[in-house]
Amino acid sequence: MSGRIAFQGELGAYGHQACADARPDYTPLPCMTFHDTMSAVRDRAADLAMVAVENSIYGRVADVHQLLPESGLHIVAEAFVRVHVNLLGVRGARLDQVREAHGHPVILPQCSGFLRRHAINGVISSDNARAAREIAERGDPSHAALASEMAAKIYGLEVLAAHIEDRPDNTTRFLIMARDIDLMRRGEQMMTSFLFRVRNIPAALYKAMGGFATNNVNMLKLESYMVDGSFTATQFFAEIEGHPEDENVARALDELRYFTSYLQILGTYPADPARR
Repeated sequence: MSGRIAFQGELGAYGHQACADARPDYTPLPCMTFHDTMSAVRDRAADLAMVAVENSIYGRVADVHQLLPESGLHIVAEAFVRVHVNLLGVRGARLDQVREAHGHPVILPQCSGFLRRHAINGVISSDNARAAREIAERGDPSHAALASEMAAKIYGLEVLAAHIEDRPDNTTRFLIMARDIDLMRRGEQMMTSFLFRVRNIPAALYKAMGGFATNNVNMLKLESYMVDGSFTATQFFAEIEGHPEDENVARALDELRYFTSYLQILGTYPADPARR
């Protein structure tokens, strides 16, 4: 084995699936929260962290976006996981017996149409894999879990209904994070993520972004954060296509530095093929 990779949730969670798909040679390490997941890497209990950042239906995972700036970790890869939601019940249960389906608040809206059609009430759980484990322990055919096929195998449940997500393109994007940054060019198409704070001058953000437009750098994400509870100090998380050593990216970052008081590269990494 190459090492340990931490993820949020219990064995069978979608984060576990992401670890198995993207880093099959690593031993998965379940963690209670996203904070615990990142701390496991900082404390050297794990070598990598697999962290969900956004879902194509639900949107961004707010907790993670707040933790990223202070994580002390660096992004070394990204992974896109096709999320198939399954209704898992105890052995011998039938779909028409199910009255409640337990799942994470992020997963419930992803299959709300199916739940309405079958008159099933959604019940919030802290983790999908935990819901599967608890359903197996409960042994009640009227209760089911919304989770992965992996969770069904781990906890001995039956798939009562497979792939019940409302949209066929339901995908979650994960970031793989490590203690050390890797600035090597490891792919033909690279991504770069960074944090910055603009100087307190008029139109600073507009001017800072101008360098990316004039240098033909595609910016895919721009998220703002309040700093230390201040309404005047704002920090931004951004993602662009390209590598810091690309001439156009280097010029854009140089221009950005002129209008910022703080700039930190969080990572540069190959774009996942699923982006295309």
